[in-house]
Amino acid sequence: MKILVFSGSPRAKGKTAQMVAAFKEGAEGAGHEVVVCDVAKMKIAGCLACEYCHTKGEGKCVQQDDMQKIYPDLYSADAILFASPIYYFTMTAQIEDAIQRFYPAGTIDNIKKYAAILCSASPGVYGASERQLADMAGYMMWENAGVVTVCGSDDIPEAKLAEARALGANM
Repeated sequence: MKILVFSGSPRAKGKTAQMVAAFKEGAEGAGHEVVVCDVAKMKIAGCLACEYCHTKGEGKCVQQDDMQKIYPDLYSADAILFASPIYYFTMTAQIEDAIQRFYPAGTIDNIKKYAAILCSASPGVYGASERQLADMAGYMMWENAGVVTVCGSDDIPEAKLAEARALGANM
C-alpha cells in the first residue's frame, strides 16, 4: 500500500515530525510505501476559486507551485495521513492550503483510507479538525483508519509514539 503523508508543521523537530517518523517506521515495517510531503516547507497557495481546473484545465490547477509535485503521489496513493499541530482549533494554514488544492480532482477515488495525527499543547482542541477530516472523508468515501492525538508541551510519551507506529502498521 502506498501512503501519502501531509505533514503541516513548520517545526522540523517538533512533536508532529516525531509522530510522523514513528508512523512511517510502523508503516514501512509492515511493508507499506510511505511518501512524506512536508507541506509546511513547500510553496502551496490556497485555491483561487477560478474554476480553471473544471473549465479549461481538464482537472489540472492553473497554479504552478509545489502542489504540482504532490499531485502524482496524491493520484497514486492508496491511503493518506494528515499530520498537523493544532493552531487555535484548526490544522496549520499550510496543510489547509494543500487540502483546498484537492479541488481539481473532485473526488480522489484511488485513496481508500485516511488517518490523522494531531498535536497540541492544550487538551480538547482537536474536534474541529477531526470533524473537518471526517466530513471530507465522507464525501470522498474514505475509511477512517484512526486518529492519534498528542497533548502537552513536554516530550512525547513512548505510548503515543507506539500508537503512531501501530497506526502506520495497521493502515
